[in-house]
Amino acid sequence: MGQTIAEKILAAHAGKTGVVPGEMVDVELDLIVGNDASTPIAVKQIETYGLLDKVAHPSKIYLALSHYSPAKDINTASHIQLTKRFADRYPEVTVFPEGYGIEHVIIPEEGLVGAGDLVIGADSHTCTYGAVGAFATGVGSTDMAAAMVTGKTWMKVPETQKFVYTGKKRPFFTGKDLVLYLIRQLGVDGVTYQVMEHAGEALLDFTMEERLTIANMAIEAGGKTGIVSYDEVTERYLAGRAKRAYRPTFADADAMYAAVYEWDISDLEPQVAKPNLPSNTVDVSSVEGLSMDQVYIGSCTNGRISDLRAAAAIMKGRKVNSNLRTIVVPGSKAVYQQALREGLIDIFLEAGALVGPPSCGACFGGSMGILAPGDRCLSTTNRNFTGRMGAATAEVYLSNPSVAAATAVTGKITHPAEVAHEPVL
Repeated sequence: MGQTIAEKILAAHAGKTGVVPGEMVDVELDLIVGNDASTPIAVKQIETYGLLDKVAHPSKIYLALSHYSPAKDINTASHIQLTKRFADRYPEVTVFPEGYGIEHVIIPEEGLVGAGDLVIGADSHTCTYGAVGAFATGVGSTDMAAAMVTGKTWMKVPETQKFVYTGKKRPFFTGKDLVLYLIRQLGVDGVTYQVMEHAGEALLDFTMEERLTIANMAIEAGGKTGIVSYDEVTERYLAGRAKRAYRPTFADADAMYAAVYEWDISDLEPQVAKPNLPSNTVDVSSVEGLSMDQVYIGSCTNGRISDLRAAAAIMKGRKVNSNLRTIVVPGSKAVYQQALREGLIDIFLEAGALVGPPSCGACFGGSMGILAPGDRCLSTTNRNFTGRMGAATAEVYLSNPSVAAATAVTGKITHPAEVAHEPVL
């Protein structure tokens, strides 16, 4: 029987020729990822069992000071302090310092993950790395602790659902819109503990940065991970970037899937997720005119350079609406520096937007952009759960960066085509 991409990766890391869904396997890990929110919990577990000097493969561990940076209070400062102290014990551990950015932006950007890799991270959006053909999934901090000590983890082999895309995307339709559309169709539990395997000729029109967004939100559909099939876009991205040898992995023609879907994306327009679930998604045209109190552009979902370029293209020469605050947070130091070189930061500042240091920022209510009771925010982040970005009575809407920038200019949800500087053919 043929194997899916996920099954082949798990089999290779379990030292087996093949695996089947439901099988329990022990697997060697290529990367173990943590941040200042999740790592302290793992370290305390390691301390409890007297294993601080027993970490097996510190060179596999990557820690980002991203979620609480800069610290907003004593508690978050203590999280950062504990994470740094643990890393100081092991010079081989890679630590991305405050201001360096979000792990899910940095790790692909710096070529630290490649096709065929197996990665766990104590953050649900570790699934982002599936965009380059890796099997990457989020775990709890206790599982992270065990992995840091052993270099391995256990896993139940998941089933896979396959999504095949055809057609050509329309102007302003992005990877964010595709994944919101998927969640709209599937629900937030549509692929629970399953893999989303993405394929089809239409994917060639989506850049790697868009694919990272698609993979990033697999968890919002309940997925174990999302994996984009290796193709010429993947090859161009990894060539000359990857720090280690990678292993392109392809599904067999006779692989078994829990379900197979085929979608023609030609007629799809930008999407907006209404409160309080990513599945509560509609076409942008059905919510146009709804006023906002805040626009937030950033996160591991849409804080990359292409996202900032898209927002700046709308804001250039304009002012953001005085009735709302607009916050832009680059996803990494490298993104920030590139945005400076291209003049994007000047565009945002001259428009009246606030620009924050590379971090998770307001995405999960950690800092910089907390919502007051009754506030409405249009955000390029991945979740709009009740209380996610602040007050429980605040409302969070999700969109792509162009929709967010257009909304910042008008003060109400707006299709970017209505304010674009030039017609897009």
